[in-house]
Amino acid sequence: MKRILLISALIIPIFFGCREEPDPIDEYTLEERARDGLYDLMKYVYLWYNTMPTVKVSDYEGPEEILEALRFKPKDMWSFVADWESFMASMEGSFVGHGIRMGLDGDNNVRVVSLYEGSDLWPRGVRRGWIVKEINGTAIAPIFISGNNTAYNNLMGPSTAGVTNTFKFQKPDGTEVTYTAVKSSFTINSVTAAKTLDLTSGKTGYLAFETFIDPSEQELNEAFAEFKANSVTDLIIDLRYNTGGYMDIAQQLSSFVLTWDDTTSVCYKLTYNSLVGPEWNESYNFVKTQSPLGLDRVVFITTRSSASASEVVINSLMPYVDVMIVGDTTHGKPAGMNIWGFPFPSDSDPEPDYKYVFAPITFEYLNAMEQGRFYDGIAPDVRAEDDITHDFGDPEEASLKAAIGILEGTKAAPAAPVRRSRIWSEGSQLPTELFLAPPQQFKK
Repeated sequence: MKRILLISALIIPIFFGCREEPDPIDEYTLEERARDGLYDLMKYVYLWYNTMPTVKVSDYEGPEEILEALRFKPKDMWSFVADWESFMASMEGSFVGHGIRMGLDGDNNVRVVSLYEGSDLWPRGVRRGWIVKEINGTAIAPIFISGNNTAYNNLMGPSTAGVTNTFKFQKPDGTEVTYTAVKSSFTINSVTAAKTLDLTSGKTGYLAFETFIDPSEQELNEAFAEFKANSVTDLIIDLRYNTGGYMDIAQQLSSFVLTWDDTTSVCYKLTYNSLVGPEWNESYNFVKTQSPLGLDRVVFITTRSSASASEVVINSLMPYVDVMIVGDTTHGKPAGMNIWGFPFPSDSDPEPDYKYVFAPITFEYLNAMEQGRFYDGIAPDVRAEDDITHDFGDPEEASLKAAIGILEGTKAAPAAPVRRSRIWSEGSQLPTELFLAPPQQFKK
């Protein structure tokens, strides 16, 4: 909750006293106030503020519409407006559903790509790699093959606790089982796997990490405590589905790789636009963690879904250790956002009932060597497929096998291009590709 209180309690005096009062015969709706507030905010803090077109603000109904009109489309695919309560709940790990993600493999089988431990399918043994044959008696493969996401969402039903679906699975041994599952509300696990591998190169920690959210801090502490206890000498960090999140969690994960002596070294730098940059630009050092490993190399597994905070971790470590990447090119989001709650606080209402989250892109991040701005993504050293036929941590999974090959000195890049699986999550998703920074204040 500390982030919510800090990020939302911002002072924005430059916005007030400069706008004409609306005609008293008209109702100045919340959507119109939010639209106007976001417009004023972006004129000052938006990274690409000097590219914003001249618009007639009243032509747009609400904040979502004005954002689309102002967005710097050659680069900005990420600025967003969201419902306050839904967004904050998601960043605390709150989820409603089955907790299952599915994808289409090279043989046109739909497989479980990932499953949260809070799902009622988890204790029944369902895992990544299982084939999904049917949902509610309907063959699921034709829906994935056709790319009909609407049919998929209709089949799965709304993200409402109590909704039931019946799944027919084929297990790795070829047997079939049918389970009826109930959608429920639970807190997701951001660490999807943490294990120690005994390789010829030495003990190696393997971490599959899905998102940088509030619960991640303790989950990472537990995972790295285990790695430390097992005396790992190498580390593989699997970020293949990690679209980002909170800045301080990225800082924590990066710091686990190094030592306490490195807390005086720059982890990353945030650079804002020319209006606020002189006051807001700032460097952040590595932080003291409970179980630092003090490694000299690390291997990352990535896909096009590895974004933002995931890319921060990779980029931040490059000046200090030997960083190798396997999989596919990352998403390419070397920029992030501060977030603001709306209605904005004021002297008369310092703690308003927030309805919206405003998250325009406000900064780019660089590492200690001023490296960044990789809008085309970070290319892998070894290309490898996201092999959804094997579970996380299985040494035979293609990307993990390639990562192990790097550590054991047997790496080889495949001749064929990497195949990208069609992967769908449940229901409508809140914005992803996040790198959320601490709060800032406006001053005249």
